Amino acid sequence: MADATISTDGNSRLAIAGDLSFASVPVLWEQWRAMRADQETLEVDLSEVQRSDSAGLALLVEWLREAQQTGQSVRFFNMPAQMLAMARVSGLDQVLPLHRD
Repeated sequence: MADATISTDGNSRLAIAGDLSFASVPVLWEQWRAMRADQETLEVDLSEVQRSDSAGLALLVEWLREAQQTGQSVRFFNMPAQMLAMARVSGLDQVLPLHRD
């Protein structure tokens, strides 16, 4: 499985690429915490996510929860079809702030 990466466009949009899995999620969690510090609103582009398991969805839920606890907001853009199907089955598509560009 390919590693996942997180990068920023210099503004408030973060880009996630690669596979979201039990192996990659802990690294992304730590990177997220460092990158979101001073942002009021964060946008996360998921268009380059190749695959995700349930750990990837759990990561998005945790990012949302942590942002809300600190008074920030987060929006997820361009969730891949495979990941969106998992979110729909679990009802997370109703909880996560999902958007398309």
